[in-house]
Amino acid sequence: MSGHARLTAETLADPPGLEIVDRVEQLRYQLHTPETVSTTPVSTGKFYFPVGRGLRMRTREFVLPSVVSVFVRDGDGNMVSEIEHLDNESLGPGEYILELSTQIKTYIEVEGPVEITADLLEVRFEFAEETAVDIGVRSRHNRPAATITTTTDPVEMMLAIGSFGSALKSTSPERSFPTLRGHPPAVELGDELDVPPSVDPPETGVTLEAPPAYDAIFPLASLSYYLGADFVPAQRPRLVTDDGFAYAFDYPEGYEDDVARVLKQVFLLDCLARTEGFYAVNLHERNALDTQLDLDWAALYDASLSERLEPYLSVPYAVLEEHVPEWRLTAHVEPTPDTVEQLPFVVDDLAVVRTVDTEQWSSSSPDLRVAADGAGEDVLTRSASPSEATPELADGPISRSVSSTTQRDDTTYVEFEEADSLEQAWLGEGVPVGASKLIPAAFRNRLDREVTAGDIAITIVLNDDRMAEERDLVDSAYGDRQNLPFDVTVRRDLAVDQLREELRKDRSFLHYIGHTDEEGFECSDGKLDVSSLDQTGIDAFLLNACKSYQQGVNLIEAGAIGGIVTLSEVFNEGAVRMGETISRLLNAGFPLRAALTIARDESILGGQYIVVGDGGMTVAQPASRTPLSLEIELEDDEYILRINSFVTDNAGLGSMNIPYLESVGQYFLSSGILGQFKISENELTQFLELEGMPIKYDDTLLWSYNLNVTNEF
Repeated sequence: MSGHARLTAETLADPPGLEIVDRVEQLRYQLHTPETVSTTPVSTGKFYFPVGRGLRMRTREFVLPSVVSVFVRDGDGNMVSEIEHLDNESLGPGEYILELSTQIKTYIEVEGPVEITADLLEVRFEFAEETAVDIGVRSRHNRPAATITTTTDPVEMMLAIGSFGSALKSTSPERSFPTLRGHPPAVELGDELDVPPSVDPPETGVTLEAPPAYDAIFPLASLSYYLGADFVPAQRPRLVTDDGFAYAFDYPEGYEDDVARVLKQVFLLDCLARTEGFYAVNLHERNALDTQLDLDWAALYDASLSERLEPYLSVPYAVLEEHVPEWRLTAHVEPTPDTVEQLPFVVDDLAVVRTVDTEQWSSSSPDLRVAADGAGEDVLTRSASPSEATPELADGPISRSVSSTTQRDDTTYVEFEEADSLEQAWLGEGVPVGASKLIPAAFRNRLDREVTAGDIAITIVLNDDRMAEERDLVDSAYGDRQNLPFDVTVRRDLAVDQLREELRKDRSFLHYIGHTDEEGFECSDGKLDVSSLDQTGIDAFLLNACKSYQQGVNLIEAGAIGGIVTLSEVFNEGAVRMGETISRLLNAGFPLRAALTIARDESILGGQYIVVGDGGMTVAQPASRTPLSLEIELEDDEYILRINSFVTDNAGLGSMNIPYLESVGQYFLSSGILGQFKISENELTQFLELEGMPIKYDDTLLWSYNLNVTNEF
């Protein structure tokens, strides 16, 4: 796919300017100008940093109608300045590269002088006269560059995994930035090992040794990738370097925990060391640790990857632990040959990989029912054929209760201990409880995602009028974002053929409200089993109906990328709350897994919902680089504000975030709690006006838009 097909620049008339769009990832942002502008193409080779498309416009000023970090470099790439909220900079004559931290990676090359001013709402760039502005953009769309074939032989599998580091775009500490970590090569099982010549791992001088057994190999996959390490068989697992350094992993007890600690430790210290390079920013984690660490950051930045490991691993993990970003994903996997084909997709997230002995699981169902003390029989559930299940339902009230549910006897359920990460996922046979179900087809569908023209297309299907309350709530939730175009369509009481046609349409998201079971969606004239569809055009979905798991899996197999489903029957009142909360979170830019993680706490039904497919899928881009959630406490006349950030596929682990508060002048590593800040009512009000964010206050979930701080807290 050409960069021009993926990345487009559309002129705007009202207000005048440009809109830059990534039509694969459905990301966009605008640059406003005083008058209508036209663009001409320029060579991508002229830009200092790699870009996928280049264009030129002429203007005397342009405005980014949101606040993002702006890194200013001279023509040789050296950092000159950084501009944040409530900041300004006067640049004299000379060549400048302006790096904008927008949703789509953007470099603007201009001749000075230029005045840059950032307030709480926008960043303005003003020139002395009409000037040529060269804009280079790069998609963050990330896919494997090649496919490796391996046999089931563990030794050959180690060679395949040891090739993952070929996707690294740097071996410097800057590879801790997600944009400098490419997607690992895809892997498929075959009759012989075949590593294409294009798969050329870097020579880092680092080797991982491990016993040639799946449960020893798989947990090292992310570390092997991040270190660009060779991977060889040995009696016990170790990390060794050409410089003579060796680190022995705890084995077998505590092995996976030890591997995870090493990955997180090396990653965090790379994030600190990179502040000596292209991004010499004021980083909170470095400030907090500098007094506790006897490390020469400048020397470490200039050292080779292997030379950094000994001083890095000499630091006790306990010193670093509280400053490690909250890890995005723990992937639980079966120690079977098929697992290797899915490893590249979880390694792309730098996931902690843990193996699970499936022999400990039985086919008995866990208790998925929700207790409803004191509830009567007049209950509205979202199972198929509700009138058959509860004949008196038609005239009864909607109450908080759910009828007993019977799971299929042949279903195997798997549960896991709580992991030290935001999200958990299961890669194997059976149905996970409290974790996402990774499905191989979802990853293939994500890679095959094509250019999408037009708006973010959302379809809401209501197939039971008694559930219209949820339709009204989610219809108002989707598409309320300024400068982010949505096309929201509501369909009601669909027949089988009508629903089949809706599922074939190219749509960004389906929000289904109604009844399902293992046999299909209940329609006005029968049931539709999605397994009967050759393909679907739906990218992502929420099937807010009883026992919708199997139909969600069928949608993934038919071409969808990810979705949220239920494992059992759900009563209507709780489902309405879950549907509204999830819709608002998705609309605010939270990925599927993160949205469900937050929403689970808002209803006793939360445990009935899981993600199937690719849980990193987003429906809409966040207003900031990463979506934020807030916790607020009132203390005397001031407010205690805790800010949580959630990484996404487009801004993964290693991204930075700076809260737009007057009292904050440093960056924080994204993922988890950025910090706790004591601020005034006026500063809190200004912050909440920046974007729609979920807020936890006094165990209640609120939203920042249209919120009166004085009255609410």
